[in-house]
Amino acid sequence: RTTGNGSVRDNGHLYGEALVGDFELSMRMRGSYADQYDQSGAMVRIDDRHWLKTGIEYFEGRRRFSTVITFEYSSWAIAELPPQTEELRLLVIRHGDAIEVRYALDDGPDELAAIVYLPPHDEALAGAMCAAPEGNGFPVTFYDLAIRPLDRLATRA
Repeated sequence: RTTGNGSVRDNGHLYGEALVGDFELSMRMRGSYADQYDQSGAMVRIDDRHWLKTGIEYFEGRRRFSTVITFEYSSWAIAELPPQTEELRLLVIRHGDAIEVRYALDDGPDELAAIVYLPPHDEALAGAMCAAPEGNGFPVTFYDLAIRPLDRLATRA
């Protein structure tokens, strides 16, 4: 969406489900990221001005863990990933007006990446997203994609 340099982009691909209320979104993914801003991961979208995306993004020649939160304007946080990382596991939990983002590298433990505000509207579209805004596309595979309303979940271990 609108960033500090004035650019506006809103054209990634999202395979998701419309959900009302709290939910948990989880997935694993692998991709052949090669061009600046190649990305894949999870998205929670209320509308074109209120959304979150998180996952792997190819930036400055390497894979990074990326989270963008948009509330009219976008804020972007990135973190280093080990160069040998092949697979990323994501867990995104919506509870009220909070979104919790967790990730794990390959078979490693879950790590907290962010807790952010997103308006608690009646409905959000949540699921797997990918985009290649600077390149010609790239192969990415999503595994174990699951979206579960929290009111249907058993108590978490």
